[in-house]
Amino acid sequence: MLTKPAKKDFKTILILGLLTAIGPLSIDMYLPAFSAIARNLNTSVSEVTLSLSSFFIGISLGQLLYGPLLERFGRKPPLYAGLCLYFLASVGCALAQSVEVLIIFRLFQAVGGCVGLVAGRAMVRDLYDVSESAKVFSMLMLVVSVSPIIAPTLGGFITAAFGWRYVFAVLIFVVLLMLAGTWFFLPESKQPDPQYSLKPRPILRNFAAVLKHPHFLTYALTGAISYAGLYAYVGGSPYVFMEIFQVSESQFGWIFAIIAAGLIGASQVNNLALKRFESEKIIQVASSIQCIIGLVFIVISLLGITKLLLTVSLVFAFLACQGFIFPNATALALAPLGKSAGNASALIGAIQMTIGASASAIVGIVQNHSVLPMVSVMTTCSVIAFIVFHVGKKYLVKKPSEAAILEAEVGMIGDL
Repeated sequence: MLTKPAKKDFKTILILGLLTAIGPLSIDMYLPAFSAIARNLNTSVSEVTLSLSSFFIGISLGQLLYGPLLERFGRKPPLYAGLCLYFLASVGCALAQSVEVLIIFRLFQAVGGCVGLVAGRAMVRDLYDVSESAKVFSMLMLVVSVSPIIAPTLGGFITAAFGWRYVFAVLIFVVLLMLAGTWFFLPESKQPDPQYSLKPRPILRNFAAVLKHPHFLTYALTGAISYAGLYAYVGGSPYVFMEIFQVSESQFGWIFAIIAAGLIGASQVNNLALKRFESEKIIQVASSIQCIIGLVFIVISLLGITKLLLTVSLVFAFLACQGFIFPNATALALAPLGKSAGNASALIGAIQMTIGASASAIVGIVQNHSVLPMVSVMTTCSVIAFIVFHVGKKYLVKKPSEAAILEAEVGMIGDL
């Protein structure tokens, strides 16, 4: 029997928050350990970066996988399956004796872990009415925002004190907490639907219908390509800061936290900007500024005058622009797709992660012992997104209403 929790069911909200944060925790906590992993496995930091790319690919595939499964079997059975896969893959990561094994297990870790992202969003919509769900999504957004600040700092201290394998030991402990909390405290919010088809043809038909929408395609690609600059930074920052600038694991954690705080702060300022400006205008201005910062960054890198403080400052400013671009682009992409919002949301996540994984992998592949590969990929992403935004607007049929945009923003939590 399905039950709705009390309005202030702290346990339910806490578990949903942990499920939502599993992605950021899994990505950010092990970043400070890249150099230690490379030394221990007798490989390069660039090779270790591919384990991050494989994680992004796993999240891309997993988000498309779990959508239909959650409709067919209810919320909790796929949730248990995904978390168990995450547990087993995390054990494999902790015991990995080669970088190739680590890359493979990170792929499976992502496929398992992204169930929390998809199921968490769906269960909030199931369990709470409109007014309460908006408040719950705001609380979950806070968890997602705080995770990139805490995770790398914690990962840096764990690596320095105990070694990189204990980072995955902590993730194992966290997923066990999630499994226990899901079993004992999280109510089932949707009964299985035996009539829901899992055949490839109807699933692909629904996805194709969304992709054919010019409004969705323009803003989804604008947001995803621009956001790929963040993944290029995530993939390249361990090498840039720990190998080139020779900062320690704990210092890297603090640098990562400061830059993440800039992105989070900008996203909150974006809420104030929306009271005076339309989303399209905000994207246009922020994208232009981001391109200028990126081009300046490339010139400085080519001249060889990059210093630690200057690099941190430019990355901080570049990613702060992302706090304005991605939320508005996602809201605009979802706005005209009311009945297909679930499929559209899954596709946004898949597109974002696929392009992000590619950007991260390129940084590792073209690494030339300088900051230029990371900076070049970041800037290229911003310039392409700027072009897609301006070219795509010519093909928009109609402009969505502000009410539709606000409604779409509520469903955006799973894509961050």
